[in-house]
Amino acid sequence: MESYPLLLGGEKKETKETIPVRFPYTGELYCNVSQATNSDLKAAVTHAVAGFEKTKRLPTHARAEILQNLADEIHRRSAELIDVMIMEGGKTLKFATTEVARAEVTVRASAEEAKRIYGEIIPLDLSADTVGRTGFLRRFPLGPVVGIVPFNFPLNLACHKLAPAIAAGNSVVLKPASATPVSSLLLGEMVLAAGLPKEALSVVPCASVRAEQLARDPRVACLSFTGSCAVGWHLREIAGRKKVGLELGGNAAAIVHEDANLPYAAQRIVTGGFTNAGQVCISVQRVLAQKSVYEELVEQILAGTKALKVGDPRDPATDVGPMIDRLKAEEAYRKVQEAIRQGARALTGGTLEETMFAPTVLADTKPEMRVNREEVFAPVISVAPYDTFDDAMRIANTGEYGLQVGIFTQNINRAMRAFSEMDVGGVMVNDIPTFRTDQMPYGGAKGSGLGREGPRFAIEEMSELRLMVINRMGGME
Repeated sequence: MESYPLLLGGEKKETKETIPVRFPYTGELYCNVSQATNSDLKAAVTHAVAGFEKTKRLPTHARAEILQNLADEIHRRSAELIDVMIMEGGKTLKFATTEVARAEVTVRASAEEAKRIYGEIIPLDLSADTVGRTGFLRRFPLGPVVGIVPFNFPLNLACHKLAPAIAAGNSVVLKPASATPVSSLLLGEMVLAAGLPKEALSVVPCASVRAEQLARDPRVACLSFTGSCAVGWHLREIAGRKKVGLELGGNAAAIVHEDANLPYAAQRIVTGGFTNAGQVCISVQRVLAQKSVYEELVEQILAGTKALKVGDPRDPATDVGPMIDRLKAEEAYRKVQEAIRQGARALTGGTLEETMFAPTVLADTKPEMRVNREEVFAPVISVAPYDTFDDAMRIANTGEYGLQVGIFTQNINRAMRAFSEMDVGGVMVNDIPTFRTDQMPYGGAKGSGLGREGPRFAIEEMSELRLMVINRMGGME
């Protein structure tokens, strides 16, 4: 049984209070992880303030080199990271392998973006009284960044906070999810091996309530949070004047029009609905199909769903593994059972055994049901017919969430209308809302968040513009 210390200002520290980490598939204890105390969290920010004095002075080549070294470390230790994500988060071997590869891409992209933090020269002599003046605009690092990471992508989303922060010249405090802290702790080791000044990094596993201390601390310059809507908006309320980025929940819709490539749409919907046991913010949750193709699409979705292999995430053939814990699985199961009592039908699945939630397709749901109105965060999709494309957009736009939407159509005008009228952060044409590459800007509208991730865009969030005006008429030679 391994025991992992936290990382405080680049130094390992064991604490009396520990967090048990369990393998979600069996419930067996995997390891114990030291939990940061209130004084540890205060010390982490103190270290970050000191570390920022070093990181803000790192030249561009040094920041890029640290990140390239980190990407090399991730590549070198990929087998270890894959095993950890399977055991602490229940990820399938297939999906854990993909996440490690994505994390490497995220870090390498951040290394490249560190070289492209450009400025601008602005002519200011637009009137007679401003003759001789020129503006110089440049981005500067903000200061200590706190990144709060969810359980569902414990490595890659940590990299989405850590790597852009380093690229911009900031110090970092990472707070991983209590269920999956080991990935972030190993990442912390790799960052130090890559050459980041040790004071500039802390990884502090702790309960969410205790982490509010980090959000309140006025010495923190930026808070980047990925997680639930309720927690995210609460943290923004208590964060004071610091910059806040929120990547929150969703109940993403996939719209399939009559001119869509149905076999491709069905295959992608099955992937988007059930990958990672549906525990993805942009997981396909609502499928809207035009009436003329509804029956055929549902038939193909059911065939794809029933072909999935469900079981032990360590098995290379497994497509759908366990949910993160029994409590979250039971919460999702209650929403499904409530919908069935209200008239919905489970076309397949709908059963729960411990943490294993069978991939579920629901029909005859209503918009007001929680399986449509809320985020289920489980391997559950609902299917519903619509008459016109306007109807589909109206239904998909309904509610408090607005992360991404998928539109399957061969008509460019429909695609452009969706782009103009959908109240979301991203419109995926001829693909599922679950599509994300790590370089693209990613974020939501409405209750789904603030700001954008993706290395280039996160660097902008984690830096500030500063203007210098030179007046050549003032005697400069």
